[in-house]
Parts: sequence; C-alpha cells; structure tokens
Amino acid sequence: MRSTFLPFALPDLDETELQEVREVLASGWLTTGPKTRQLEEDFRRLVGAGHAVAVNSCTAAMHLALEAVGLRQGDIVLTTPYTFAATAEVVRYFDALPVLVDVEPETLNLDPERLRERVAALVLHGKEKRLKAVMPVHLAGHACQMEAIARVALEHNLAIIEDAAHAFPASFRGRMIGLPPPPFAASPGPPPSLVCFSFYATKTITTGEGGMILTEDEALAERCRLMSLHGISRDAWKRYTQEGSFYYEIIAPGYKYNLPDLAAAVGLAQLRKAHAMRRRREEIARRYTAAFAGEPALETPRVNPEVEHAWHLYLLRLRLEALRLDRTQFFDELKRRQIGASVHFIPLHLHPYYRGLFHYRAEDFPVAYREYLRVISLPLYSKMTDQDVEDVIAAVLEIVEGHRA
Repeated sequence: MRSTFLPFALPDLDETELQEVREVLASGWLTTGPKTRQLEEDFRRLVGAGHAVAVNSCTAAMHLALEAVGLRQGDIVLTTPYTFAATAEVVRYFDALPVLVDVEPETLNLDPERLRERVAALVLHGKEKRLKAVMPVHLAGHACQMEAIARVALEHNLAIIEDAAHAFPASFRGRMIGLPPPPFAASPGPPPSLVCFSFYATKTITTGEGGMILTEDEALAERCRLMSLHGISRDAWKRYTQEGSFYYEIIAPGYKYNLPDLAAAVGLAQLRKAHAMRRRREEIARRYTAAFAGEPALETPRVNPEVEHAWHLYLLRLRLEALRLDRTQFFDELKRRQIGASVHFIPLHLHPYYRGLFHYRAEDFPVAYREYLRVISLPLYSKMTDQDVEDVIAAVLEIVEGHRA
C-alpha cells in the first residue's frame, strides 16, 4: 500500500508556467490584455478555427454561446443527462428548458438515434417552434458522433453548442474538436455552431479557472466577446493603455466573464505542452486497459478507432454481478489504499432540482442510470509517475480479488 495519498487530479506545471507568470507580473498588466489575446490566437491556430474568445470558465463560455444564438424563455435545448451541472444550468439561466436525451452505452455520449427520436416526438407534440439548440458533451475526452448529431440539427435548424470541457486536444476522423462538424461545414447556410472548452484546474490544460469559445462565425464571436465584459465596446480593456481612451459605450447588459492575463499566461505555457501531455495520458490509459482487460469483473473504456481521445478521464466500469461490493464501497476501498478516485457523473435527472422541476424518475434514462451505478474514474494526469500508475493498478486488482462474488 502507498505511504502517501495519490490525488485524483493534479495540474502539470513547471518552470515554463512560472516564467510566463513572471512576465505578466513584471509588466504590471494583470487583467485581460495582450496575454489573453495571444492565448486566443494560439488556441485558435492550433485547432484551425476561425475565431476564439477567452473567458473565465466553460460555464461562462456556454452561457455566452446560448446568449449569442438568441436563446429565450421557453425555448428547448436538447442535451445529455450524463454531464456536470453547468451544461443544463446555463439553459435554465434563460428560463429555457433542457430536454434530456439518453446516452450510448459504449461511450456515454449523447445517442444520435435517441436524439432523432426525441426531436421527432417534440415536433409531433407541436414544439417545433421552441426547438433552439442541441448541446452534446464529449464525455471524458471521447468525441461524440458529431456528424450524425449535426444531420439532425440541420434538419430542424438547431444551433449546436458543444460542451468540449473534456475534449482538448481530441479529434474525430482527423478533424479536431473545435471545428464545425462536416455537415455544417458543407452547408451553405448552417445554423449557429460554437464549441466551449474548459481550463479548470483538473482539465487537460489549465489556467486555474478559464475557458474558451471557438466558432467560424465572426458575428457570434463578437457577440460573445462583447457580452463577456459588461457589454461594453470591444476594446474597452485598452482604455488604460497609451493608445486607449476613457470613452466606451455600453451596447448591452453583459457579464463579468473575462479571462485575466495572469491566468492566460499559465494557459500559454500549457498550450505548448498540450499534445505531449495528451500522449502521456494516453500511455497511462493504455497501461490501465492492458492490466484490466482480462479481468471479468472489470470493463475498460471502449474507444472508437476513428477518435483521437483527449483522455481527460479514465472511466472504469465494474461488473457488479461479479463483485461483493457496490461502486461506492469500491471507491472507499481505493481511498483506504491511498488512491484518489471520483465518479463522473451523477446524472442530472437524479438531482433534486431537476427531479422537482421535470418529475424525472431514475428509469427515465435507463442507460445513463445503469452505467452511473457502476462507473468509477481512476487518476489520469500527465504528472503521474510510472510508480503511481502501478499503484493504482495494484489497488484495483487487489480490491477485485478480495471481493469476488
């Protein structure tokens, strides 16, 4: 057993981040400024996107994206129950309705066929005019079936707001998450499309707190930028620089969602290491899978061969019928062995707020509910040592061996 606790997640920081932060401190410019604009440009170029807007969280990014596409009270946004609170709560900010669609059993991503069925049912019940957007979540860093989702969106003129909090850098068929899905890219006049990323402390790259919006639509990008800083004219942050002016205009009642240069500086260093850190996470994931693949009580993640997985999370599933303990007890056993773990996610429809609002039952989304009961997230971050990885493997296998049914 380990002598020290292995955290579930740690950022991979070194001298490069410190040097970037020192430059900001030495400059005297701490809030949104040149480093933030550089992060936007570097991130945009790496993905190949047209426009980027840096913000202070992925939650802010999704809120701004929905505001930019014109979400209104009573509108419907289709999304997954298998996600974090932010995905649906930003819909509720508008008094709009997050309508949940069950997930694929293989990836736990939004199921395109169930999406098509759900949209058809809403149209049948006269709700077509309220349909506004679909918000797929690239869970754990595995890309959704965006081509199939986009075809449904095109048929019903739905905006696509991708929750890519877990999915940098990730790709499907060589196309990075952050670009519009091919059916949208090929369409002469597609609905709005925006992709939202997270730079939270546990994510694949971090700014401590932070996020990014990517889009090919300049008008959408400018609306997001405007609303991210009080709805005041776009270059308002320059008003304290030599070329700036005291004068600004309030265009709309906006928000305080801007990313400061101090955070962006960390992001710039992280961005340069992003692909190397992803490769290390993939190496760890492969070692886990190799160690667990032959164990009948465990089920390793299934990865579409056309996907380059970001490996934000390693979602191990327990075959509970083969064990004498449940997932919560398995979690406690890992903790007792000094291994941090987590569960991603408690489905939205199980939470009191959404149960009360929509009268959900656990069985309303059977795949999400069934898989939630048996999934556990193992430590997976580029700063892990080989010994850390071996300690996790040993702990998991020891628990299984000691609790066979």
